[in-house]
Amino acid sequence: MTPVFTADDIDLDAFLAELEQWVAIESPSSDIAAVNRMMEKAEAFAQALGLAIERTPGAPDAGDMLTVRTPRAAGDNRPGILILAHLDTVHAVGTIADKLPLRRDGYRLYGPGIYDMKAGVLMALQAMALAAKAGDHLPTELLIVPDEEIGSKSSRPLIEERARDAACTLVVEPARDGGKIVTARKGVGMFDIVVRGRAAHAGVRPLDGRSAIRAAARLVLDLEALNDPARGISVTTGTIQGGTGRNTVPEECRLQLDLRLPDATSAAEVIAKVKAMKPVDPDITFEITGDLNRPPFAQSDAGRRLFDQTACIASELGFTLEGMATGGGSDGNFTAALGVPTLDGLGADGAGAHTFEEHILVSSIAPRTALLANILALVEMN
Repeated sequence: MTPVFTADDIDLDAFLAELEQWVAIESPSSDIAAVNRMMEKAEAFAQALGLAIERTPGAPDAGDMLTVRTPRAAGDNRPGILILAHLDTVHAVGTIADKLPLRRDGYRLYGPGIYDMKAGVLMALQAMALAAKAGDHLPTELLIVPDEEIGSKSSRPLIEERARDAACTLVVEPARDGGKIVTARKGVGMFDIVVRGRAAHAGVRPLDGRSAIRAAARLVLDLEALNDPARGISVTTGTIQGGTGRNTVPEECRLQLDLRLPDATSAAEVIAKVKAMKPVDPDITFEITGDLNRPPFAQSDAGRRLFDQTACIASELGFTLEGMATGGGSDGNFTAALGVPTLDGLGADGAGAHTFEEHILVSSIAPRTALLANILALVEMN
């Protein structure tokens, strides 16, 4: 595939100036007004590029969703390309003024949400504007959601609706390990567990009590025993809270559980075991709620062909593209589970997602934006 665009087609200075404005608008998932301010900024930028937009009101506890489209010729009914992105971040408002200021250090540009994933959204918009000039190509639709960092509860139905009409899905989450893209992701399970016992005075009548913390400790060991590194299964008790004071047998203890599951078989097996956990003491109860939040994303044959085309384009642009599997989830899990060929991690290279060292590598922006534009202009799906 002969590329239509190169890195020279990207105005890097203008890109970085715009990106800095985006990063300055902090947009944590829980702050709906902040997320919507970021959506308004992206909407205005897409309009300035001549792209069509559609704003979808969010759920009561989430921001709005934004759809951006390239022109579709009259009578063109071909399934198009769906690009997935999000503009919510994990960093609280005020982070940019304190622990993670926007700053340039050599080839690194730091800022909250810059790597995960405001740079990727801006790259997608720039690539769409370029591809729109390339003549005949598959119609492209970019869906930007407000709640990916907290599980995409409000946006999942729209993601799946749009994916069912797509020839393939590209996800502009950040690159991994020096520029690799993601071809598979583990499924993610999320559980909340409440262990209930019976309170008692620890000094006067300790035998009347039934310690929820002691039962929870035993439960944690049983849950962690489900870990199977050889199969890629990880089970993590992320938080545990219980008790009311040092001199009281604890009546209640709460746990938060995270599961990472490589395929549908392991997901069904491990989730069934978690839900079946029972206390040893009949005076103790477990309340276990939760399920699979994101299904496993396995690379299909069609997904492998899409990767091969993308790697060919990258080679023509002068760099080698590698694919990898990762344990982190994304909205690409939803589309891959529907059988839609999906490539992920097509955003900026960098590091430090979700930390106070979050940054992008400035040198990655132009070549990876050119790669995206060429995928949109050249990819063929059967």
